Amino acid sequence: MSSSNFSGARKAMIDSQLRTSGINSAWVIAAMGRTAREDFVPDSRRDIAYMDRTIPLTNGRVLNPPLATGLILQEADIQPSDKVLLIGGGSGYMAKLLSDHVASLVVVESDEALMAQAQKNLGSAENVHFVSGDLAQGAADKGPYSVILIDGGVAQLPDMLVDQLADGGRIVAGMMDASVSRIGYGVKRGGKVALQSFADCSIAPLPGFERAEEFTF
Repeated sequence: MSSSNFSGARKAMIDSQLRTSGINSAWVIAAMGRTAREDFVPDSRRDIAYMDRTIPLTNGRVLNPPLATGLILQEADIQPSDKVLLIGGGSGYMAKLLSDHVASLVVVESDEALMAQAQKNLGSAENVHFVSGDLAQGAADKGPYSVILIDGGVAQLPDMLVDQLADGGRIVAGMMDASVSRIGYGVKRGGKVALQSFADCSIAPLPGFERAEEFTF
């Protein structure tokens, strides 16, 4: 596919997937409209980079559909002064969208190959810091954060991540309930966060956020 065709596909994504689903945040539309999503997927998948579907990356990880990305970014109400923690950096697509719009961004990724790709894709963004490690552990030493974004579905929200969010801070994440995926939003009050779903949306689960087994006797 030529660069002009990719530009056309990007415009179609904006018009047919985002705007029709209520994504109207000016900065989100602008960022997703100028960012070459095809550069964040394997070469064999570039032709489907703008389809409304998950795209396989490596080791079972995926790039989530454009709608999931747009919903997360819009609901988080990202401000230029925000200090953001992104859990699940993947190949760097969401990090790229955020990098020009926030004061600082910490990206946690557990897959070394994906993190290397994300760092290459973002280049020398001085306000972006990558952390290699368990996604559910976050990056406490660089917090607290005004916003935490989880780019994937979680069955439960670890207390360790909640502790890294400043009081009054926002968190947006995919939520997994059996086979149903949603996007949820919460604000930290009194040391706690309750995620409330606001949209049913296809989003892939992230490893390390499985619900603890409950034992019965």
